[in-house]
Amino acid sequence: MKGRSKLGPIFTHGFLIVMCVVSVFPLLWLLMSAFKSSAEMLANPTTIFPKQWTLENFETVLVTLKFTVNIRNSLIISLATTLIAITISTLAAYGIVRFFPKLGNAMTKLLITTYMFPAIMLVIPYGIIMARMGLTNTRFGLVMVYLSFSVPYAVWLLVGFFKTVPIGIEEAARIDGANKLQVFRVIVLPLVAPGMVATAIYTFINAWNEFLYAMILMSSSDKTTISVAVKTLEGADILNWGALMAACAVVVVPSIIFFCIIQNKITGGLSEGAVK
Repeated sequence: MKGRSKLGPIFTHGFLIVMCVVSVFPLLWLLMSAFKSSAEMLANPTTIFPKQWTLENFETVLVTLKFTVNIRNSLIISLATTLIAITISTLAAYGIVRFFPKLGNAMTKLLITTYMFPAIMLVIPYGIIMARMGLTNTRFGLVMVYLSFSVPYAVWLLVGFFKTVPIGIEEAARIDGANKLQVFRVIVLPLVAPGMVATAIYTFINAWNEFLYAMILMSSSDKTTISVAVKTLEGADILNWGALMAACAVVVVPSIIFFCIIQNKITGGLSEGAVK
């Protein structure tokens, strides 16, 4: 029995390690390929580590093709979308749970139905609306479009997190003399911090990787996002695989960095609000 009890964890950990390797391998191969020369990439593309490390591909992407402008556009749009969506959805979700539970439940179900429609179906209505408002080829217009998709889902997601906060903690804080704003800021927000972080990650990655509306609503090359800029590499007569790998690495790495920066908040706020 002791032997069987030891084999279980060993098998489980071995299986998880294999799954991690399988999951990480495509990203590792992409990053390593970005440091290969074009000749080495064409000669033997299946090798993982380059024989001779080079920054030629990144120089081509960032300096020659000026992808730094597109990266800046994507960062501005994604961060603005994330900050605004989290602010609006947090206030809306808390208000729904604490002040309008019945109406709020019906409203959240209505909001989430917007995800029943495919993105391509709404391109023409959004294009007409943005054109009449004079918001085509503007970062603000693209942020508004992204918010229309991000906020409903973020509200629906955060409602579930706010429902897990015991009302007794808020009542105890009110008895101790805290007003509603202090209860919300000091007590409730730290408790739902993991949900806010998860929602922020989802919103940021969706805005960073979005392609369809960025391609249609943006007409100037100096205002397009990085996802649209990467797509332009595929239209070249001779596809530069090294530059394409470097461009894809530039797209992937910011999402990973953003996740690494805020992932510690997922567990950090679980009990902070109750202690305060």
